[in-house]
Amino acid sequence: MTDSLRKTRFVAEVSSNHHGDLERCLRFVDTAADCGCAAVKFQQFRICELFAPEALRHAPHLLEREAWELPEEFNAELSTRAHERGLQFASTPFYLDAVDVLAPHVDFFKVASYQLLWRELLECVARTEKPVVLATGMATLEELRSAVTTLRAGGCHDLTLLHCVSAYPTLPEDANLAAIDTLREFTTRVGWSDHTVSPRVVERAVRRFASDMIEFHLDLEGEGEEFGGGHCWLPHQIRAVIRGLDDYASVPNRLALDGKGKKEPQACELEEREWRTDPSDGLRPLLATRAALAAAAGQEREAA
Repeated sequence: MTDSLRKTRFVAEVSSNHHGDLERCLRFVDTAADCGCAAVKFQQFRICELFAPEALRHAPHLLEREAWELPEEFNAELSTRAHERGLQFASTPFYLDAVDVLAPHVDFFKVASYQLLWRELLECVARTEKPVVLATGMATLEELRSAVTTLRAGGCHDLTLLHCVSAYPTLPEDANLAAIDTLREFTTRVGWSDHTVSPRVVERAVRRFASDMIEFHLDLEGEGEEFGGGHCWLPHQIRAVIRGLDDYASVPNRLALDGKGKKEPQACELEEREWRTDPSDGLRPLLATRAALAAAAGQEREAA
């Protein structure tokens, strides 16, 4: 692999595909290493500290996702295994106390697109002075500027911004990959968080837009909780992409999946924008969306 491509760091996102099983988690670490990744990433969340009561009443099936929670005590062993395999270990905190839980073990923090508005969380991860990777799905340019300002002011000196589209899965024609270049207004390290499972999109993000980091959702064999959503790669798929990046001789100047390059929510993200974390309390969805859910529930009760 040439120097220009070797610098791209691939990060395997385990997400909720681990079944809460430590041995399966360790298999993810080993698989990420075997695929040629630079890092493996998990998520630290508690459903009752992720969704507001209005959301849980509206969609009680969300409580079933408590089975997707990663036990906090797994992090030490996962971090050790990752380092033994030459990987960095990372995680996404979805509640404030998770930052302190993760800080002794992670090499960098990842902040999810859904949390981008939550100033208190941004300040909390910034104070650790560890590197931060921020996904920017659904965000406007002004929302992104505010988040970056908060991180910088809070003590973050090592920031990577990932362009992504928060649709699961994302169609390649909605990728708007040229927005990767737009992110360079804010930092020198940029990349792509993938929900397309398209080799063409990942190759383009690396070869045309010189991504420093590619994050992708990984499953082991198609039995993970999120695999049915259509946004998770299997090991043989991503391994082929990573190993094959040097096989492409030319890089077209313009493709449809490049989009317009403007950093703005795509049409396929508009509904998800309303389910972002509200900065007032760190819960999903936004207060206005919660009010709408409560009003709809009241109308249903009256009709009954």
